Amino acid sequence: LFKNNLKEVEVLLKSEAVLAKSPVITKEAQEILDKIQFRIQSVLKARNSRYVLMNVPNDKIDNIVKILPGMRSPTVLPLAQKGWSSIHTVINKGSFWEVIDALKAQGAEGILVVPIEKMVI
Repeated sequence: LFKNNLKEVEVLLKSEAVLAKSPVITKEAQEILDKIQFRIQSVLKARNSRYVLMNVPNDKIDNIVKILPGMRSPTVLPLAQKGWSSIHTVINKGSFWEVIDALKAQGAEGILVVPIEKMVI
């Protein structure tokens, strides 16, 4: 709409998709249903998360890691410049700005935020 200089006038229909199955289902059909459900959940989890990369002085790593939620644990990689590391993690959109503010206060720099397409957990 925006690209064509149009705007919404009225919503004609709101809908939602649901998965339905009969009470009796074959093993093969259940396996397919489980795969579909898993894939949908992966996309939904990703929508609420952001992949964050940042550069951190090595003497601040412990403080930064304490702030980060991460999926299991943040990834810490040394940079070519001595005394610095790159930290990678996943942050929930709901707490994003609070976490970013805390990271900056602890010395994180060059913070990059990337949307996640899918999360396989």
